[in-house]
Amino acid sequence: MKRISIISMLLLFLSGCTGVPEGVTTVNGFDLERYLGRWYEVARLDHRFERGMSHVTANYSLLPDGGVQVINRGFDTDKQEWEEAEGKAYPVGDPTIGQLKVSFFGPFYGGYNIIELESKDYSYSLVSGPNLSYLWILSRTPQLPQSVLDQLVEKARELGFDTDSLIYVDQTGDPGEQSKSGES
Repeated sequence: MKRISIISMLLLFLSGCTGVPEGVTTVNGFDLERYLGRWYEVARLDHRFERGMSHVTANYSLLPDGGVQVINRGFDTDKQEWEEAEGKAYPVGDPTIGQLKVSFFGPFYGGYNIIELESKDYSYSLVSGPNLSYLWILSRTPQLPQSVLDQLVEKARELGFDTDSLIYVDQTGDPGEQSKSGES
C-alpha cells in the first residue's frame, strides 16, 4: 500500500500539470455522476507506480464538496499482495468537459483527461495524463471486445501515443487465491 501511495505522490509532484497533451482534445457532454463507480484498467503505458500490477481497478465516488474520491487498487505480482492508493479529483473548468485534476498528495495535482468515452452506458474510456507518456484504457468490465479495444488503440496511436508500448493488464482469475495456493 505504501509503495503505490508514495509513487503516486511522486508522479503527481513531478508532473504537476493538469493540462491536456498537445493535439489531444477531451470529450464534451461529460456527466461526472455517470462516470462514478468501478473501472477496470484494460491497458496502460508503463510507469513505476503501476509496474508489476495486475487486476488494477479505479473506484470513483462523489465527495461532499462535489469532488471525487479516487481509490486505485492493484495486485503487486512480485510481492503477492494488494496495494491501494486513495486520492481526490475535481473538474478543471467546465464540468461538462472530460478534464479533471487528480491528487494523491496534498496540493499537487496531475491531469486526468478523458479523450474517448462511450456515450450511451459509459462502458469504456480512453484517458490521458498531461502529456503523451500517460495513457489508460478503462472499462466497466474486466475485458473489452477486441473490436472496441482495437478502435481505442488506433485512436491513441493517431494522437501520438506510443501504443506499441501498451501493457495489457491481467484481469483474469483471483490473484489472492493464486498466492494462497502457491501458484503464480
